[in-house]
Amino acid sequence: MSEMDRSVVLAVLAALAAFLLVLELVRRRRLREDYSLLWLFVAVAMIVVAAWRELLHGLAALVGIAYPPNLLFLLALLFIFGLLLYFSTVITRLTQESKRLAQEVALLRQQLQRLEQAQAVAHPAYEQDQQQPERVEA
Repeated sequence: MSEMDRSVVLAVLAALAAFLLVLELVRRRRLREDYSLLWLFVAVAMIVVAAWRELLHGLAALVGIAYPPNLLFLLALLFIFGLLLYFSTVITRLTQESKRLAQEVALLRQQLQRLEQAQAVAHPAYEQDQQQPERVEA
């Protein structure tokens, strides 16, 4: 087997391992399905590029890149940029949602305190019952 053949086999095996890893993470519920689609697409693209070297060379020539592996680096960089942008939007949305929920909890606590105070004013015995722990006689 030539060196080129070995590198193709190794690249295809690595891409298949990545594909299977994503499937296993989904199966164990360690990766959500919507994120897994992105990673499965990347793994399939890795398999196609690894198995079909002429495609990589043709795309590199089409784009004007002299050294085809540089196209892989460019595509990986664009993928990582897109992924970072997507996760930044998710983090922003979750931060806003957490802030809104914290504000809601604070308002509910305030309303609860007002209701408890109103109850204590209306029924003084209620306040004494709430403050004294129950005694258990032996």
